[in-house]
Amino acid sequence: MSNRLALMLVAEATRDLPRRVDTVQTPLGAADGHRIDGDIVVVPVLRAGLGMLDPVLTLLPQARVGHLGLQRDEATAIASQYYVRLPAHLERSYVLMIDPMLATGGSAAAGLEVLSRAGAANIRLVCVVAAPEGIVHVENRRPGLTIYTAAIDASLDARKFIVPGLGDFGDRLYGTH
Repeated sequence: MSNRLALMLVAEATRDLPRRVDTVQTPLGAADGHRIDGDIVVVPVLRAGLGMLDPVLTLLPQARVGHLGLQRDEATAIASQYYVRLPAHLERSYVLMIDPMLATGGSAAAGLEVLSRAGAANIRLVCVVAAPEGIVHVENRRPGLTIYTAAIDASLDARKFIVPGLGDFGDRLYGTH
């Protein structure tokens, strides 16, 4: 299910990007179509964002991939960075930061800051489920940023988890706890 959602969300997140006419060879002949005219960089937030990467690359096989490791402290809900590896020339790329859950917005804001410091100017945030508190936090820190999400749930609970939410997406995806 998350694969299908990731495909739909990224299709929506890229539908207004510039396109160029391109011809592809099918088994029966040439066919005209359109390709995104520009460099795409996909940056999953480790580790849960990796669950969205394969479907994104199915849709955008030419995309370059960066990685951003952010870990939320369960007691404070504050994100700490533990890994960053990004492609060069983000300033001329369309950057899709993918992270399934937008809860407090702390991790997203931290990730967006890392990308901005690396030169990214055209960033879009793609997540499966968001909490209103996280959306407000990100919008306050990054005015004008577009967030693509499949659902906006009711709120955060006392532990800063999205309610009703999905639980920990990474744990559910990888069978850990």
